[in-house]
Amino acid sequence: MKVRLVVTGRRYDAVEKIPEHLTLPEGCSVDEALEAIVRLCPEGKGLPDSCLVAVSGTHLGTLRRHKPCVLSEGDELVLIAPVAGG
Repeated sequence: MKVRLVVTGRRYDAVEKIPEHLTLPEGCSVDEALEAIVRLCPEGKGLPDSCLVAVSGTHLGTLRRHKPCVLSEGDELVLIAPVAGG
């Protein structure tokens, strides 16, 4: 199945080589998708645990602590990296 990946906030360099759409096995969980994303990040440039995670408009929590969710074809997995400043 294909899932669209959107990363916002800082750490664009960590995901610049990750495709906009991930091809994952049917019934893949958010945890499995996140593991696949981490494997695609350059070494030492992973996403911070404080990134917010949402699936198709539903907020699940952070990378470190989020609600379990099974992904479906066409879902949008959004990772919102924290930003600082004002």
